[in-house]
This record gives sequence, C-alpha cells and structure tokens, in this order.
Amino acid sequence: MELVFDGHNDVLLRLWRTMKEGGDPVAEFLKGTAQGHIDAPRAKIGGLAGGICAIYIPSGDLILKEPDDNGHYETPLAAPLEYLSSLQIGMEKASIALRLEQAGAWRLCRTTANIRKAMADGVFAAVLHMEGCEPISANLAELDVFYAAGLRSLGPVWSRHNIFGHGVPFAYPMSPDTGPGLTDIGFELVKACNRLGILIDLAHITEKGFWDVAKTTDQPLIASHSNAHALTQVARNLTDKQMDAIKESRGLAGLNYAVTMLRPDARDNAATPLSDMIRHIDYMVERMGIDCVALGSDFDGATVPADIHDAAGNQKLVAALRDAGYAPEDIAKLCRENWLRVLGEAWHEKA
Repeated sequence: MELVFDGHNDVLLRLWRTMKEGGDPVAEFLKGTAQGHIDAPRAKIGGLAGGICAIYIPSGDLILKEPDDNGHYETPLAAPLEYLSSLQIGMEKASIALRLEQAGAWRLCRTTANIRKAMADGVFAAVLHMEGCEPISANLAELDVFYAAGLRSLGPVWSRHNIFGHGVPFAYPMSPDTGPGLTDIGFELVKACNRLGILIDLAHITEKGFWDVAKTTDQPLIASHSNAHALTQVARNLTDKQMDAIKESRGLAGLNYAVTMLRPDARDNAATPLSDMIRHIDYMVERMGIDCVALGSDFDGATVPADIHDAAGNQKLVAALRDAGYAPEDIAKLCRENWLRVLGEAWHEKA
C-alpha cells in the first residue's frame, strides 16, 4: 500500500460540529463514523498516513450559486468574521486536536521526523493548520500561542476578506485576479511565519495576494489544495504563471479532490471520473515537474469524486496514477515525499 500524506483536510470542522451537537469528537475519530471523509479506521484502509488538518472558522453553510443558462456561476464572498467568536472557535478546534493526541488517536507533528515516526508506527500524523487567520489579531500575539500548541501551517485568508488580505470567490469561469492582495498587517504576518517556521499556504488568496507573499517570503510557494486554471477555470485554481513561480521556488501545489475544481464544467457533481484527477496531475507535472506536485484532498470540506468517496478510497487514485504510467518513485513523491520536503524547508530543518 502506498502511504499518503495529504496536504489539506477539514476533519476538525466535522469533529467540532459533532462536539457542538453533544457528541464525542475523539470517539468519532477513533472508532469511525459513516459521516464525512476521515477517521482513523478509514484512513488506515486507504493508506492515509497523515495530513495537514485545518482550523477553519465557518461562515455558515456555503451554498454554491446555481449555474445560469451558460453553466456559469458566482457565489458571493462570505462576510468578514468577528474576532472574538473566531478566536473561541479556533481555540475549541485546537483543543480537539490536542485531545486527539492525548487519546493516542493521532500525533501532532512539529517536524518531518515526527511525521515519519508516526507513519512508521501506524499512527495518523497530523499537522495543525489555520485556514483563514480570523482568530489572530493585528498584534499577532495569538500566533505565538497557537504555535506553542502545534500550529505549523497557515493560510492568511479563506474565501473572504480579513485584516490580513483578500480571498477569491467560488466562481466559474473567473480569474484568481479578483481584488487586492495582502494588507500591511498581512505582510507582517508573512514575516512572522518566516521567523517562526510556519508554512504559508496560498490557497484561497487572490492573485495579487499570491504575488505579495511571493515577494516577501523566504519559503517555497505552496498552494495546498489548488488545481490547474487552464483546465477548470474557477477562481480558486492556479494560473500557468502562478505555477511557474511555484516551480521556480521549488514549492508545490496539492491536487484538490473537490469536483468543482476538477471538472471542465466546474459543477458540484460527485459523478466525476478519476480521469479528471489524473488530467490535472498530468498538467501540473508537465508545467512544474514531478517534485512540485502533491495531494491536497480537501476531505471533509468538499464534494469528492464518488469513486474515491472518502479516505478509504485513496488507493484508487494511487492505482489510477500507476495505470497512467507514473513510476513508483514518482508516485511516492506525489503521495508524500514532496510534502515532507517543503515542510522541512518551511520549518527551517537542515537538509
């Protein structure tokens, strides 16, 4: 079985909702559930050995606009969030992550050696991420606290605006050049991440924000769960020029399993063939090289192809990669090794 380290999931969002409904999020992850995409039993079946797990502050249920007669749609950006309630939710999700570690359900990893050891021991290797930094205030004090709790990756924005920058809407067809980039405080956040060794994720940010980070960071450029705009023209996908910059920095883009970012028509339809996933991987590998492409499923945060269904189905993608002619060493890079390389660079680990 090919072990997978996945660059983005929203399992903490699902577990937090379970907690809010009076359930036990630790038991749900450990024992398994029919809900969502990731838990320990399904991860084991599918070879999902670990991943980057997001603290995401929800804006309510996102409902994509129905396509018009031409198949086009544009979902308005979510409204900005209030700081204190965002901080509370962020702390609650960090607490769930820590409780999962205390229960032995997963390990919170702060180094690539931690990740490799957890994978070798058969324990889910979790890296704590923040998707949209609404729980962090302008003086960045909370960043140090979340870092102490294990935060090692963040995206300044989700698909809404905040004090750090501007996000892109869920829209088709649309360029990612939809508005301003980083704010002054956003530049300071990037510098703080460089200093601490926190990976900066460019998923969800505007194209101007992408270039603002590129000129400020000392890290490889990372878009954890984004696909090729040339194939699926949603604002969330990467242009060829952005991919060229990722290649130049020796960064990576993680294939997003979200069907709206895979299908040529960008519809939210699970009847999406695995060939659409391979088509995007092929394009990104051709553009950036095998060392700059990985996986970023968006499990528990999006509709994924029915053939994958959940974490237990990950090996179906691995089989499709083999059938498409990818060599064993290249599949290892796509499934985990590329992520481990860029995490080590962002975290200031010596080669």
